[in-house]
Amino acid sequence: MTESERPALNVGAGPLSIEELLLLARGQRRARLGRNPELRARIESGRALLQRAVTRDEAIYGVTTGVGDSVEVRVSPDLVEQLPHNLMRFHGVGTGALLTDEQSLATVAARLLSLGRGYSAVRPEVLEALCDLLVHDIAPCIPAEGSVGASGDLTPLSYVAACIAGERKARVGGRTMDAGQALSQAGLRPLSLLPKESLALMNGTSVMGGLSCLAFESSRRLARLSSSLTAMASEVLRGQPGHFDDRIFELKPHPGQRACARWIREDLEYEGGGAPEPGRLQDRYSIRCAPHVIGVLMDFLPLCRQFIEAEINGVNDNPIVDPERGAIYNGGNFYGGHLCFAMDGLKNTVANLADLIDRQLALLCNPATNGGLPANLCGARGAEARVNFGFKAAQITTSALAAEALKLTMPASVFSRSTENHNQDKVSMGTIAARDCLRIIELTETAAAIHLLALCQAAELRQLEVCHGRSRALHAAVRARVPFVERDRAMDVDIAAVLELYRRDALPIGEVDWA
Repeated sequence: MTESERPALNVGAGPLSIEELLLLARGQRRARLGRNPELRARIESGRALLQRAVTRDEAIYGVTTGVGDSVEVRVSPDLVEQLPHNLMRFHGVGTGALLTDEQSLATVAARLLSLGRGYSAVRPEVLEALCDLLVHDIAPCIPAEGSVGASGDLTPLSYVAACIAGERKARVGGRTMDAGQALSQAGLRPLSLLPKESLALMNGTSVMGGLSCLAFESSRRLARLSSSLTAMASEVLRGQPGHFDDRIFELKPHPGQRACARWIREDLEYEGGGAPEPGRLQDRYSIRCAPHVIGVLMDFLPLCRQFIEAEINGVNDNPIVDPERGAIYNGGNFYGGHLCFAMDGLKNTVANLADLIDRQLALLCNPATNGGLPANLCGARGAEARVNFGFKAAQITTSALAAEALKLTMPASVFSRSTENHNQDKVSMGTIAARDCLRIIELTETAAAIHLLALCQAAELRQLEVCHGRSRALHAAVRARVPFVERDRAMDVDIAAVLELYRRDALPIGEVDWA
């Protein structure tokens, strides 16, 4: 889709949803600064208000004073213009792997949304420069490590500021190049940042905000995938579909939990009645209580959405320049506590899906619990069954993935520590929480891919006779890429193939929306 063909999405005209931010980050909508006169007037008035204060030599944090603990240091008028570039440069201390291009552009989109409110005293040119990064898919190279989540994401966001100033590196079309070259290639010029502009770009929660949007979207899909896998597991284990009867969930009406049970019930095509024979009166908890596990995630997501959307659309830098009241406020809106809580909670609920998946797979592989299936779902027959081991090692890998996911659930917020000469003496750790959450999601998706391979193996061992429409559709999608495991083979390629299908939305897992 060319730039002109992409529908425009106006920034600053009103709050945007998580989904709209991701459309901007993925280039499916063209970022454009809102054209309404009120917004333009607020942006211009804010900049003028700041300039008058500078002219009067007032103490303005980060403009005519130093930053952080150096707030008591006054900056002489002849050095005011130098400060924004020094601020950007000395924060170039990020470490670790780079954010993916998608994560980087989600960060840019989140920063644009916040500054686009018009209370940060940046010129329209700065906002247009952020729009240009999104429109031309220029992803600043942002190291993942180095933020404590207050004062916002100073170090990683310095790489965004540097990019529009033509410094450091960027990625375009999978190629890494100097940021200045990336801008020039798109017909753009580096921007010389004026007083407060680098501080406004850097002193906010937009890295954790962008990552949180991605985590939210992926978690919603994992809830649906886990529900479909549970239905398939119930079928191949000859489980009791009555465990998902709506009357049970009507009597304990958590809406997400009830919706999860509905998904499973619909996948099982259950309309009431007892269990098929043979079957236990009550299935083990990882099947029977699956809606109660997955439902916790589903019922937490609306609160996550509330926190994330308030943050990405909020004014989260400091100081805030309010032209409507003619005031400059010094505060702490850069503190990422709400996002940290959302991501710490999401970590927990998603990791529990990894644990659920691991337990269900263990039931499938164990002849004592799998209702007559071969041990480890071995596909070999006769004497060869003695030297083939099916999904034995795959189950071990799934257990390792679940263990790693569960290990990462320790709340990041409790590791707040005093830094920067005890000025930043209570910090959110929100960016670490968001990064941990994305890693847990990655681990859980991989565990789910292995589980789906095992479920397809089990369904085929049952000759698909127990399977309904959803399971048959999933089986067909997997078998189009991965054959039945008759004799032992390396399955890493199989796992990667199923993951690729899932991540490009090519698995028929069912409708994700539920509310």
